[in-house]
Amino acid sequence: MKLKRDARTLKAKAIASLKRGLEAFNNHDDNGRTEAVLLMFQHASEMLVKALLVQKGQDVFDEEKGTSIGIDKALTTAQSKGWITASQTGAIRVIDAMRNSAQHWMIVVPEDALYINARALITVLDEVLTTHFNDTLADNLPVRVLPLSTQALPDFLMLVNREYTQIRELLAPGRRARDEARGRITALLAMEAHVSEKVAVSKRDLYRIEEAIKEGTPLDQVFPRLMTLATNIEGEGPTIRVRFTKATGAPAVRFVSGDDPEGAAAIREIDLQKKYHWSRSELAKKLGLPTKKVKAIRDHLRIDENSAYVMFFEFGAQKHPRYSDNALRALQAAISTDL
Repeated sequence: MKLKRDARTLKAKAIASLKRGLEAFNNHDDNGRTEAVLLMFQHASEMLVKALLVQKGQDVFDEEKGTSIGIDKALTTAQSKGWITASQTGAIRVIDAMRNSAQHWMIVVPEDALYINARALITVLDEVLTTHFNDTLADNLPVRVLPLSTQALPDFLMLVNREYTQIRELLAPGRRARDEARGRITALLAMEAHVSEKVAVSKRDLYRIEEAIKEGTPLDQVFPRLMTLATNIEGEGPTIRVRFTKATGAPAVRFVSGDDPEGAAAIREIDLQKKYHWSRSELAKKLGLPTKKVKAIRDHLRIDENSAYVMFFEFGAQKHPRYSDNALRALQAAISTDL
């Protein structure tokens, strides 16, 4: 198919970075190997998603800053347009979250976890190429350079259980292996990106989870998001395809803010200011309506009475309401039906 110039360039960069990542994955030298794989695979993902956006006529530059958008915005746009699925987005976000920790601090990714997430990413990239570019990885790579492993692909929950046990052993009194334990915790947290759009590993997260593991808290309370995942593996050898799916009978997941006094120490905290990020004026601007008109619609829908839509943040003596994307969608739906 005929590609737009920038889309063709971005796609070429994606393939080039993927090749470098595959070389690093199959390298016999372990020094810096994980970091190189994550850096190259993340770049390959970002370039291919942006190539997709450009080919579809979507702007990939921030209007105010004049710089190209990041991978988060690119993925959100592509998914919202229906060009990639939530599962495909999750596979890319996991690699990005791992890369972020590897680049800015440290992470310990066990070999089979790196392998299964690498294969999941390759499956996604191949699907994007096939669906939107009339191309395949097989047309760009000899099959021998795909990630190889002397280990069988593990069941995902078995992998998580094994890692959890190993982390507990590393945190045992007298082991003096806290850094490695935290690196492994970071890897598990990064894999939550399969089911969450926002994954940021904070020191508070690490401390809470570390203390919970020391206290013997069950795995499903420490990493509830991971308990909702399973892997769907098709094919064998070089043609294997890996997809992450929702586990059958997955438990409900509850989250609390970091300062919730009733929250179990291990429950994964979320940044509420990221979830509730719209001010009243920003909502009005986004909707293209006067602030008073939007207030009338909010009042009619009782938006300000629903905790799924609004959160009040206290700064000194003042309370500032902030609204979630759920609130924005509810308002947009109401406006579209001529409320």
